[in-house]
Amino acid sequence: MSHFFAYLSRMKFIQRWGLKNNTYVENIQEHSLQVAMVAHALGVIRNEMFAGNVNPERVAVLALYHDASEVITGDLPTPIKYFNPEIKTAYKKIEAVANQKLLDMVPEPLKGHYRPLFLETSEDHGHHELVKAADKICAYLKCIEEVASGNNEFSKAEKQLRTRVEALDLPEVEYFLQTFLSSFSLTLDELE
Repeated sequence: MSHFFAYLSRMKFIQRWGLKNNTYVENIQEHSLQVAMVAHALGVIRNEMFAGNVNPERVAVLALYHDASEVITGDLPTPIKYFNPEIKTAYKKIEAVANQKLLDMVPEPLKGHYRPLFLETSEDHGHHELVKAADKICAYLKCIEEVASGNNEFSKAEKQLRTRVEALDLPEVEYFLQTFLSSFSLTLDELE
């Protein structure tokens, strides 16, 4: 018997942005879906517009699992996670242990398919780069939506994340922002 998918199903209980007052609560399961969709788009954009050679479907699957370790660790808020280099390093080690624990739950005949989802490999470097970019973009989008809803709690985070997203200096990220970003501050009626 394996508890793997029972653990993953608990992603819906791990709330993001725990230190902020949210107009709507976001869990890591829905966040991971959004990251997967944006990461997939970044892969398609890289290939179609910038002569890249990544597998967008692979990028999307890696994104689905990018925060899975948080079913064991919980979501440590960013200000704590990056408070100093020692905490950041220690947390990376904790995440690695949690990822290994999840991988250990996978039945042996299936482990080869799940190992790269939990243990980063050099062959997936370009794919992980897009997952990390999508993760930052989605955090930025959350801030935009919160501020557009009148929640100034996210104003400073929005500015900080905009700077971090722009600092990625990836052409597919710039294209994504130019093409899709402005819609996120519109109401449903304005989208029509």
